[in-house]
Amino acid sequence: MSTHCLGVIPARYQSERLPGKPLATIDAKPMIQWVYERASQARTLDDVLIATDDARIVEAVKAFGGEVVMTSASHQSGTDRIAEVAESAETDLVVNIQGDEPLIEPEVIDAAVRPLLDDPAIEMGTIACPLAREDLEDPNVVKVVFDNQHRALYFSRAAIPHQARSQPAGTIEDPVHWQHIGLYVYRKEFLLQFTSYPRGKLEQLERLEQLRALENGHTIHVEPTEYRSISVDTPGDLEHVRQIFQTTGITR
Repeated sequence: MSTHCLGVIPARYQSERLPGKPLATIDAKPMIQWVYERASQARTLDDVLIATDDARIVEAVKAFGGEVVMTSASHQSGTDRIAEVAESAETDLVVNIQGDEPLIEPEVIDAAVRPLLDDPAIEMGTIACPLAREDLEDPNVVKVVFDNQHRALYFSRAAIPHQARSQPAGTIEDPVHWQHIGLYVYRKEFLLQFTSYPRGKLEQLERLEQLRALENGHTIHVEPTEYRSISVDTPGDLEHVRQIFQTTGITR
């Protein structure tokens, strides 16, 4: 029996630093369309849909032929939004794909999903890339440490692990520091369990939702990748991504 995998892109209109972010135009398309189309190329995903609470996003997605569902406006996070979708979906795995990464690589989604296809014991998975040296002290860049079986030990905005002498390495073969990338894969049952837990102390201190799983005794598989996430959070980020599209000639 095959494993069904559903990709969900949570999208909310309100954003403190960039209102209407999902509908921001990049090379004649709304950003959410770029994410949807690129995610749809992932080989491990059987279906992809957008989950939102805003009629303007619903209208835009329908206009380009995407699949969209309306969800509650009361959700505190994208994880809660995808859990609402998952609850009634006939699926085994649910992938939380960030709606503000129009350059997401389909192969990276596949890399995150495959460990859960290969090992039924893995409840939750994510990805990480070697950390750039200049980002070591940046609290906006989340770091992760994991064990020899690629199970996350901790996520933090601080520079972990501490090094007394050496500096971060820059290759995937022997990195010292890892940057966490916010792409998550869940088994459906675990996702519903995860969102039922109250927010933990570490989660609140770090403002990192994934710590809730570790605080409740669960493991998170971390898959290494060379892919570096480029998310759009500010008007400056949007202009940067627009320039990338113009200079590289990306068409799909």
